[in-house]
Amino acid sequence: MRTRALAIALTAATGLGMANAAVARDTISIVGSSTVYPFATVVAERFGTNTDFNTPTLESTGSGGGMKLFCAGIGTQHPDITNASRRMKPSEFELCQSNGVKDITEFRIGSDGIVIASSNEAENLNLTLEQLFLALGAKVPVDGKWVANPNKNWSDVDSSLPNKPIRVMGPPPTSGTRDSFNELALGAGCEELPEAESLSKDEHKAICESVREDGAFIEAGENDNLIVQKLIGDHGLYGVFGFSFLEENADRLQAATLNGMVPTAEDIAADKYPVARSLFFYVKKAHVGVVPGIQEYVNEFTSNGALGQNGYLKDVGLIIPPREQLAHLMDKAENLTNLTLDELK
Repeated sequence: MRTRALAIALTAATGLGMANAAVARDTISIVGSSTVYPFATVVAERFGTNTDFNTPTLESTGSGGGMKLFCAGIGTQHPDITNASRRMKPSEFELCQSNGVKDITEFRIGSDGIVIASSNEAENLNLTLEQLFLALGAKVPVDGKWVANPNKNWSDVDSSLPNKPIRVMGPPPTSGTRDSFNELALGAGCEELPEAESLSKDEHKAICESVREDGAFIEAGENDNLIVQKLIGDHGLYGVFGFSFLEENADRLQAATLNGMVPTAEDIAADKYPVARSLFFYVKKAHVGVVPGIQEYVNEFTSNGALGQNGYLKDVGLIIPPREQLAHLMDKAENLTNLTLDELK
């Protein structure tokens, strides 16, 4: 079966205009989000074990990095699928289009929440999003003017918070988690301030969704497990990452309360938790039928066995979509409907 599929791929590769069809792959290439990575890895391993196709290769590049690779062009030197912990941006869609990646199918596979976590042995935080912004925003209002953040300790933000230095480790700008944190946590916290009302749209983006760069926020790599390890060894440090990593380390880590809520799977799925976000993967339709197994991998990821109420992805921490959304995903997997720019605006 695999030999026949590769033969088909080699023939189809010519249709993609490749100079040398011999470069065609017989293994699916997946890049993107570090948050989606562990879920996609489980699907890939099951897919490789239970079918005649090779186990897909996955690279954790961050959502932004994955989009750049995915949108770079058509041909088996480019990835087939990219994972994302936030939706594709209109600018990324336009980049894809300009590079010939015309037909893209989007799959929303579930939800995740962004948490502020620390070691179980650290002093836990009880924060509002406004306080979080005043701790980590690049600029904050002082006497009616936006200035470089002067707050050194948590207690400088509010006397109810610990009299300890503000030190938070989080993902880099290429990460979808960082994008979502900037928008859903910092941006929402900034909007609670009366000084934000007079900001234009561009000013809001530049001021309210920017993280300070004076050392209070420490950029880690795309590996969220690194942040987990740092928190365990440093009780004055707090970390930003997805809820699934908190669940995996519940015996060692605790989550801060945000706007009066401790994150739970139920509240994240219901969009009640203030920093909940959707998870996605995107498929390059031009590679379907060229690289063997893409359609079958998509079918597996969107199956009841993976995303159903008793599915194996729920068992590993994914907050799965409701039944009606799963039915829509299955239909989308069958038809590979095209994403449009209007949907992203």
